[in-house]
Amino acid sequence: MPLTVLLALVVGGISGIALLLHLTGRSRLAVLDPETAAAAWTRENPGDEVVEATVSADGHAALILTPQGKGLVWAVGADTTARPLRDFDLMETPQGLTVLFHDFTAPRAKIRLADVERRHWLNLMDPT
Repeated sequence: MPLTVLLALVVGGISGIALLLHLTGRSRLAVLDPETAAAAWTRENPGDEVVEATVSADGHAALILTPQGKGLVWAVGADTTARPLRDFDLMETPQGLTVLFHDFTAPRAKIRLADVERRHWLNLMDPT
């Protein structure tokens, strides 16, 4: 088989799969509520008891409080990821907050927050 035909089949196949996933709704961001945020946290941190989950207004991020400390759950496509808030930097942006983790597996999380909500989250994320 000529290389050009093979290349066209591969590109067409990958594009078709991406289009199919998008049309079936699998490209939407996960939407969290306090229960799903707690479940997402315990999936990545088994044994942690979630005391409180504060979900952002758009439902794509949640601030988690456990006896071990604070953490963040955020949507990554149709799934979520979670990190403890131990060693991080925080930047305010016009759209909300950017959390810079000192972790190469999840270097940053961008959280969309309104101004009032941003102030509340900054107070909750204060390490003191």
